[in-house]
Amino acid sequence: MIGEGQKKRRRASAEAYVFVVLSLVSFSVLLFSARSFVVDFKDMGLSMYSGLRGSLFKLTSFVSRTVLSVQELTSLKEDYDELRARMTRYEQLERTAADIRQENNRLREQLDFSRTIRYRHVPAEIIASDPDNLFSAFVINKGKNAGLTGNMPVIAYQNGVELLVGKVIQAANLESLIMPLYDSSSFISARLAESRIEGIVEGQGSPEESLLMRFVRGRTKGEISVGEPVVSSGLGGVFPPGINLGRVSRVIYQDNDTSIEIELESSADFSRLEYVFVIDARQPAGGS
Repeated sequence: MIGEGQKKRRRASAEAYVFVVLSLVSFSVLLFSARSFVVDFKDMGLSMYSGLRGSLFKLTSFVSRTVLSVQELTSLKEDYDELRARMTRYEQLERTAADIRQENNRLREQLDFSRTIRYRHVPAEIIASDPDNLFSAFVINKGKNAGLTGNMPVIAYQNGVELLVGKVIQAANLESLIMPLYDSSSFISARLAESRIEGIVEGQGSPEESLLMRFVRGRTKGEISVGEPVVSSGLGGVFPPGINLGRVSRVIYQDNDTSIEIELESSADFSRLEYVFVIDARQPAGGS
């Protein structure tokens, strides 16, 4: 029979065996749990890094595209501004060329007319109005140095017609002051071109006002037609005969029928007058 001591030793060995087995199982479970935790942590870190890298890539791409777009828009704006500036220069050049052509045409027209003037003449350009405003006058760019003196007639060429502008009232060395025929101090001996009725043409102080032909004899009633041309008569010795002054626009009959007044529409459009010719009625063209 087995003794009591043996039984105790076997029981102790069994317990030790169970303890070892349980210890190994526990250690295996712990080890497996630890490995799983590490693996999960690495996976989570990798996932976070991948997400962050994707976000950074998207942000970098967006910023890059935005910068490129801004640069492209800036370049397009610069190109657009350059094209607009170039177009403006071309338009200015085109306008300048057109102005030069028109100016050449006007000068050619004036040159052709100057060849038909019967008297010695000096071409001039209107450069200013009367600085003192004493008269309804304007200034031309020729004076004593070009042979101009007071009372010399001034004519012009507009719309294919030779017309009277006024006369020189003051001449300096390089400039002269011209009193136009619409000035209230202007008096010109005139006649109707067709009926040959004579009178004195006066200005009324403004180019917008009609000229007034006065001292027309009343017995000529019925002989005057609206639209009939009126020219200088040559009487008085200042203005040569036959230069256009205007056309009859209205006939005013006085109550006593002893005299008639005639309103004239001036032949000259002073708002567009640029070039004039100062003539010496005492000297024919080509004379000495």
